[in-house]
This record gives sequence, structure tokens and C-alpha cells, in this order.
Amino acid sequence: MPSSNDNTGSTDRTGLDEHVGRDEEHAEQTLLEQLGGFSGLIYSTLPVVVFVPVNSFAGLTAAIWAALGVAAAVLVWRLVRRNPVQPAISGFLGVGVCALIAYRMGEAKGFFLFGIYTSLVYAGVFLVSILVRRPLVGVIWGVLNGHGSDWRFDRRLVRLYDLATATWIVVFGARYLVQSQLYDTDRTGWLAFARIAMGWPLTAVALAVTIWAVRRAGHLPARTVTATGSSA
Repeated sequence: MPSSNDNTGSTDRTGLDEHVGRDEEHAEQTLLEQLGGFSGLIYSTLPVVVFVPVNSFAGLTAAIWAALGVAAAVLVWRLVRRNPVQPAISGFLGVGVCALIAYRMGEAKGFFLFGIYTSLVYAGVFLVSILVRRPLVGVIWGVLNGHGSDWRFDRRLVRLYDLATATWIVVFGARYLVQSQLYDTDRTGWLAFARIAMGWPLTAVALAVTIWAVRRAGHLPARTVTATGSSA
């Protein structure tokens, strides 16, 4: 006949499994929050969706104002709904920079120049972080969740974060290579399509790899791990 200790141990393991599951879900939510959630990823494409057709039918000036108007509307919408506004503010400022470049150049394709070179810079920074043995995904996750930098002395953990960081390098590098080619050949319509198609879908892929690396590393959010320890 099973003893009461056996039942207690089974209950404890079940509770631990449920808690780990909640921690992993929280890890996913934390990463999504940094990007504004799925809605934030989709909202970020709206100014581009509006810019190209308006430019075709009404000209560059109207397209610039339309893109700025959409970005402002997204910001107000998130304020009204009390969603995190930092991604919307960053998005609005980014659209402002893109609009300014397009206005100064007098060409619609100039709207995409900032994003093209931003991708190149991000790819370079993430690559350097791997070369100096401080993969940026691990560094950022450690800062956001209080895990510090001790993981850098564990080769297995470094390899996991190397892989996640390399995935972001591929994403940023692919965006730069494809979109810069379209920019150089003056294919503004295809450039807008590539911007959208290589935006949140590729971000979702890189995010999935990042979540996998965090799980394998056992680096769930520190506040939930602390709660587990305090309740033991």
C-alpha cells in the first residue's frame, strides 16, 4: 500500500510540473512584451501597407502624411487600451525618421532606407557579440530577468545562446540583403512586400528559437524561480 509520503511526493512533482509550465509561458509572454505582443508586430506593418498605395495614387507627400497618421493612430489606440506604449512610441519615431528620409530624398524608396541599414547594423552587433563570447540574446535576457552573467562560463549555455543569437543574425542579414537589392533596382512595390513578408513572420521564427534556448538553458524569469524557492 502506498505510504502518505509517496502521495505527497507525487503531489509535489505535479505541482512543480505545473509551476514550470507557468514559468515557461511567462517567459514567452515576457519576450513578446518586449516586441509589443503579436498585435504590436502586426501594427508595425500598417504604415508600410498604407504608404505604397497612397504614394501611387496621391504622391509622395500624401503618402508620408498617411504613414505618419497611421503610426500616430496606433499610438493613440494603444494609449486608450492601456497597452504597453513603448513599442508604439518607438514605431512612431521610426516612421518619422523614414518619412523624413523619403521627404529629403524626394523618392518613395527612401522610406525604406532606414530599415535596411538598421537591419545591417543589428546583424553586425549580434555577430560581434558571438565573436566576443557574449551572445546578445543571453545578455539581454539576463538583464531583463535578473540572471546575471554567470551563464557565460558554461559552454552548453553559451552554445544555446549562440544559436539563438545566430538566428537573429540570419533574420537581420536576410532582410538587408534582399531589401537592399530591391532598393538598388528601384522596385519600391516589391520592397514594401519584402518589408512586410520579412517582418513579423521572420521575427516569430527567431522568437521561437529564442524561447527554445531559454527553456533549454533553464533561465526562466527570475521572479518566478524565486517564488518557487520561497514556497519550498
